[in-house]
Amino acid sequence: MAADTLKSTTGAAGAGGLRRLLLDNGALTALIVLVVAMSALSGDFLTADNLLNVGVQAAVTAILAFGVTFVIVSAGIDLSVGSVAALSATVLAWSATSQGVPVPLAVLLAVVTGIACGVVNGFLVSYGKLPPFIATLAMLSVARGLSLVISQGSPIAFPDSVSHLGDTLGGWLPVPVLVMVVVGLLTAFVLGRTYLGRSMYAIGGNEEAARLSGLRVKRQKLAVYALSGLFAAAAGIVLAARLSSAQPQAAQGYELDAIAAVVIGGASLAGGTGKASGTLIGALILAVLRNGLNLLSVSAFWQQVVIGVVIALAVLLDTVRRKAGATPAAAGAPGGGKGRQAATYVLAAVVAAAVVGAMSFLHGGSPQARTQKIGLSLSTLNNPFFVQIRAGAEAEAKRRGVDLTVTDAQNDASQQANQLQNFTSEGLGSIIVNPVDSDAAGPSVRSANRADIPVVAVDRGVSEADTAALIASDNVEGGRLGAEALAEKLGGKGTIVILQGQAGTSASRERGAGFAEGLKAYPGIEVVARQPADFDRTKGLDVMTNLLQAHPDVDGVFAENDEMALGAIKALGSRAGKSVQVVGFDGTPDGLKAVEAGTLYASVAQQPRELGRIAVANALRAADGGRTAETVKVPVKVVTEENVAGFGG
Repeated sequence: MAADTLKSTTGAAGAGGLRRLLLDNGALTALIVLVVAMSALSGDFLTADNLLNVGVQAAVTAILAFGVTFVIVSAGIDLSVGSVAALSATVLAWSATSQGVPVPLAVLLAVVTGIACGVVNGFLVSYGKLPPFIATLAMLSVARGLSLVISQGSPIAFPDSVSHLGDTLGGWLPVPVLVMVVVGLLTAFVLGRTYLGRSMYAIGGNEEAARLSGLRVKRQKLAVYALSGLFAAAAGIVLAARLSSAQPQAAQGYELDAIAAVVIGGASLAGGTGKASGTLIGALILAVLRNGLNLLSVSAFWQQVVIGVVIALAVLLDTVRRKAGATPAAAGAPGGGKGRQAATYVLAAVVAAAVVGAMSFLHGGSPQARTQKIGLSLSTLNNPFFVQIRAGAEAEAKRRGVDLTVTDAQNDASQQANQLQNFTSEGLGSIIVNPVDSDAAGPSVRSANRADIPVVAVDRGVSEADTAALIASDNVEGGRLGAEALAEKLGGKGTIVILQGQAGTSASRERGAGFAEGLKAYPGIEVVARQPADFDRTKGLDVMTNLLQAHPDVDGVFAENDEMALGAIKALGSRAGKSVQVVGFDGTPDGLKAVEAGTLYASVAQQPRELGRIAVANALRAADGGRTAETVKVPVKVVTEENVAGFGG
């Protein structure tokens, strides 16, 4: 009986130990499961190039997340890190190029900018008694606004000496990965081996108890947010180096990814727990998810759903772990946990190596012909114009019997760089890219050039890289035609407002430049206001409503796309098409309906379906080694009520 009892107890302890091991290392377990799943589903996942891609794609998020780890461990939150990263990179590029500041000093200014933003956050939280959520939300807006003010809404080329941070060492080790590892080790050291790190855990565990025990809580919080700002500056510099330009709109939403990485890695939003290794694993999980789902051609919309579910499950696991009394993930905790943790990581490495070997064997058969598989990276699918490009491309691919993978960059140049890297590592026959920004797409397209994969640009060109063809309408010419149409409708005199697209995008710059050029021939036309509405219908409605308060007698509106024009029409109400003439751009289905109804006077139509069709045809020709025209221009046309019925789109 005693033997039976001992056996039962031992079995229970073994089961409990396994359960405790899984709970304590939930993020690591999830990462291994993800790697196994992606390896089984895609033969392209476990290639050396793609694994390096995963590391590069995780780097910026991880560096941001390491800084956020300090804040969350001390029971705070930092929503400003993405905007601070963009501001720091903009300061570096602007000071080094426009102001002639020596590059080392410009880098120092960028770092000081990040630290200063963090210090302001810490001061507002510690001495101003603002909730961290509110203080950092305010900094999010301020830093993003300053980035746009300094850059005037346009990307700024990065100094060549700093752009090497986006390159590789020895032709194989990406520098962003190396920076990520160094920053991770620094984070682990601060958390586990310094007075400041132990103070973070004390403050996060019980701030009042920490204060009563003699800790200078306010000063410690100031240092914590300053560190977060420092790491945000480092992340911004790495991101801009990778894109060869400082993008004023870069890193939007990255603060949420950083927070998610910390939480997935085992930290508690209640404070007091968290470690650098967990944060790194959390960032890798997000990168593996996005990379693998891209390789599997999963819609970008569904990717957001999947990542949201993963974050929710991570928080749920944290709750279960705390209820089960699992070991808190605190760095530098005393006891024998470190040896067990090291053994866990060794076991994970062995399992990962076994998986790599097994999956390499599984997918080591004869490779499929890649010439019949092409990738299309669109700047956004949250706009009818680009949805029409996709529709035209998919129809042509289906007609020709080829496999077309479409991805959505969501107007994020960094995300598009990741997608293009994934296409390159897959070894596709050809790639079609609709750049978020022409300069930022250059490094990724050059990587495809080195891999001998032909690239076709659609709607916008790619700077400093070779493309087999550019399939585009002339945005500058379209803007000029829009100016002529509006001015002639107004009889050459009157006041107008301009609704601009998203700051920093080449489409907005080119259309605006063309409109300004065309308007020079009509001195009687006065532009009384220019405001960005980000190519969005709702923002077009809001901005136009506001402008009408200041300029109620406006005679005309030029919107740099149909979506903003439709929002302006809604704001104008019965005045649209009667006392106020509106001209849009793109020739989208909804825009053409408004032209037919008479509320939109004209739309500069680009025939987006035709752009998509021609792009696929040229991509296949290039993949087969055929000759393609360097530039293929799809004519733009001003569509009014008189000719809309005969316009084919």
